[in-house]
Amino acid sequence: MPEHRYTQVEITELFADVCLGPQGKRDVLNRLHTSASVTTRHLALPLERYAGLADFTQANDAFLEVAVDLGARAVQEALDLAGLHPSDVDLIMSTTVTGIAVPSIEARIAGVVGFRPDVKRVPLFGLGCLAGAAGLARLHDFLRGSPQSVGVLLSVELCSLTLQRQDPSVANMVASGIFGDGAAAAVVVGADRNEPGPEIVDSRAHLYPETGRAMGWDVGASGLKVILGAEVPDLVSMHLADDVKGLLADHDLHLDDITAWVAHPGGPKVLQAVQRSLGLPADALAVTWRSLAAIGNLSSASVLFVLRDTLDEQPPPKGSPGLLFAMGPGFSAELVLLRW
Repeated sequence: MPEHRYTQVEITELFADVCLGPQGKRDVLNRLHTSASVTTRHLALPLERYAGLADFTQANDAFLEVAVDLGARAVQEALDLAGLHPSDVDLIMSTTVTGIAVPSIEARIAGVVGFRPDVKRVPLFGLGCLAGAAGLARLHDFLRGSPQSVGVLLSVELCSLTLQRQDPSVANMVASGIFGDGAAAAVVVGADRNEPGPEIVDSRAHLYPETGRAMGWDVGASGLKVILGAEVPDLVSMHLADDVKGLLADHDLHLDDITAWVAHPGGPKVLQAVQRSLGLPADALAVTWRSLAAIGNLSSASVLFVLRDTLDEQPPPKGSPGLLFAMGPGFSAELVLLRW
């Protein structure tokens, strides 16, 4: 996490000053930020620097500087926890949707971390919140064909740097109340290596037709302007349960068999839709709700934080099934079936 940590109240005050101006609807802003269920967040920059980011160029320059630092640290710490070295890594996959980097982030940290010159690189862009789950699934696809290999998924999301100044839209208010900054890395190894940790059993992806304006970015002179449609919770309610039940049925499993739900913290309305559509008990997503409160929604990195917290806080019974999932632009869903 970046070192700069602030309360929701402090961030709300900044947004009001930078984006609403003296005539802005601060009562609406306060209501939206209060209902976000977020208590604190980490930001890429000190709070006072945001008002001085004049344009997309300055914001993206800040993204590149912070992303390389956080990304290198995340990968190094993940490899240390796995007992592996950078030279062991055969494929590094990076994902972000909050800044533009060419060369991409994994290339920029290669020399810092110490990857081999022949490491395979797969940068992902555009998957948004979905990418933490999708990245794990695509690494699993790769490792099924290369079971001796080591892969690393790196997610760096600095959502605060996409802040749209002088934009009083509801979407901008909602986004500024829920999204935070952070980086996560996951080490995934092929089956022949027989390392400890949860096993990826299978995955499913679903791209829903005619939902392209439900979530994403409008890209323009001011940078990345958020698209957050009010229909997102309804899309979750309509589709998620069928997707989950279909994946589980392929493995002779049912909803009641899942011992831990690793859900992306998309926001209160999305999480409530998840719980209703799957018929989950009130505490089934407790780890996700706590992550949302403590650090906000970190886009693609969030589901990896929830996975870590699940393993740290309440390790599921060994050998039991779990499900990791996220939704994102497209509109789409990615489900990853785990065995603990």
